[in-house]
Amino acid sequence: MNRTSPPDSSTSPPDSSSRRFWFAGLAALGSLGLLGKYAHAQGWSRGEPLDPAEMARRLDWRIGRLVSDVGGTPQQKDQLVAIATAAMADLKPLREQARAGRRQGLDLLAAQTVDRAALEQLRVAQMQLADTSSRRVLQAMADAADVLTPEQRAKAAERLKQRMDRHRRG
Repeated sequence: MNRTSPPDSSTSPPDSSSRRFWFAGLAALGSLGLLGKYAHAQGWSRGEPLDPAEMARRLDWRIGRLVSDVGGTPQQKDQLVAIATAAMADLKPLREQARAGRRQGLDLLAAQTVDRAALEQLRVAQMQLADTSSRRVLQAMADAADVLTPEQRAKAAERLKQRMDRHRRG
């Protein structure tokens, strides 16, 4: 595996590496397939959304793979799948509202005259949706973190970091 050396910490503020590690840890928990892959899974078929059974199968497979990689138990996998499934169900209507908002924005921009006040109202509504979604994602990640041991979370964070590094080079 091709690994790059870590950035020189002497050029960054003293606490930036701990912040990066903290964010990497949060992102690693996101790799549980909770929600980052939810949006991707909706378009995996490259045309039509996946049916719920296929989404559940893929979610179960992704989480199972992660749990196996970090040395988890079947009970942990079941708990993580339940957390992810609940979060996906909560996020689905928010995702649909955001999609409707994007369509509304296109309609506003395509109108004979541009209604800037309506565009601003739409922007505020979209930001509120994004904030609500972000809070739900964070709640699911924290719930997932409670299921894993500190050692498992560290392994998951390292796994995601390697994956992010591969994508960055690509």
